[in-house]
Amino acid sequence: MAVPVNLERLYDEHSQALYGLLMNFTRNESDTRDLLQELFVKLAQRPSLLEGVRDERAFLLRLAHNLAIDLFRRRGTREEKHEQWVNETAALFAATSEPDERTFRESLSAALGELPAEQRAVVHLKLWEDLTFEQIAELLDLPLNTAASRYRYGLDKLRQRLRPLYDEINEI
Repeated sequence: MAVPVNLERLYDEHSQALYGLLMNFTRNESDTRDLLQELFVKLAQRPSLLEGVRDERAFLLRLAHNLAIDLFRRRGTREEKHEQWVNETAALFAATSEPDERTFRESLSAALGELPAEQRAVVHLKLWEDLTFEQIAELLDLPLNTAASRYRYGLDKLRQRLRPLYDEINEI
């Protein structure tokens, strides 16, 4: 008989990280909430999924990533979804009354939306979840060098996209 899963504890400890990853993928709050609910329903229905898991957060992030990929497959091609991401600016960061900071956050959100999904996932996990490349590679089922190169390419694209804004702010 399987040990019951403490969903409340899992939610309290990991929902913020899961929400951030899913929001970065979907760029849509409604889809993010639906996927987060789907993840916890899946755990409630199949508590055996957590048996033998050494790193709960990494496992849950991978499960969330897989659910997001499944959602995109159900909805259509990756190119169509990418165009939607570019055209929708999601509020990934808290609002601020400082105009320069607000402009930077909006630009960062738009720049993240322009990254290919594979690079965006690695950049998010490295910068916002503070995972190592080894953990990212395991979580996304990638070779270590692929995870590191996707991060490097993603950062290069972010730098290129955000450099004019950085230069403009520093001229003031």
